[in-house]
Amino acid sequence: MDLDAKLLQGASKAEVQRLLARQFLAGEKVQTAVNAYLINAGGKLILVDAGAAKAFGPTLGFVGEQIRAAGYSPDKVDVVLLTHLHADHVAGILDAAGKPLFPNAEIHVDQGEADFWLSEANAAQAPEAFKPFFELARKSVAPYQATGKLKPFRGEADFGGVKAVPSHGHTPGHTSYLVESDGQRLLILGDAVHSHAVQFARPEVAIEFDSDKKAAVAARKQLFAWAAKEKLLVSGMHLPFPGIGHVRADGKAFAWVPVEYSPLRGK
Repeated sequence: MDLDAKLLQGASKAEVQRLLARQFLAGEKVQTAVNAYLINAGGKLILVDAGAAKAFGPTLGFVGEQIRAAGYSPDKVDVVLLTHLHADHVAGILDAAGKPLFPNAEIHVDQGEADFWLSEANAAQAPEAFKPFFELARKSVAPYQATGKLKPFRGEADFGGVKAVPSHGHTPGHTSYLVESDGQRLLILGDAVHSHAVQFARPEVAIEFDSDKKAAVAARKQLFAWAAKEKLLVSGMHLPFPGIGHVRADGKAFAWVPVEYSPLRGK
């Protein structure tokens, strides 16, 4: 059975990964990126998501180092915008000692997202497999919350060149972000897409981590259609590094067109 036929029958994430592995990869594992984006908005530094820190092993957790390599310092970051509170997006706001990696930044996240993941009642009622999601979310934001630097927002909040775009579904308050400058626009999708190999061609395929699969699929289709129509530059946290490109319409579905990039040369 080929990949398309398998997906049309509603294959699970694990089945899709195994199928991809058999066709194109060596072994059963599929690599995924965990991206974050630092924006210099007229002197104000805005970071969108902060990665996983070491919540998922030793191969992640280098956002701070990469910020320094780019010529900035984590303590100079003014704003951190979170797409949602899953650990691979929020755990990186803490350093290895569990202290704020961005001590001078305000942390912004959708109010519905905060209400859901930071609720002790929700955590207590969650299935055992999902309790760590709540624990890591609360642990990650706690130092910022204690100092009043956690700032939930509602709807299409504007952060000075970066505007929140509600895209709920993957999580209750999942948010994408639209960056605008000099007539150019970048839509940061967050987790509206996880697998470039599957979800552009089959946007109706959900992932097991979606809180509301129907809403997540609807949000993805809407964002893809908008990006394709307006020819927006887009990025995503789990698209292959650097996770930046365009979306084009392909019949009733879509296709991913990654940007071409090359190493920077010294002057």
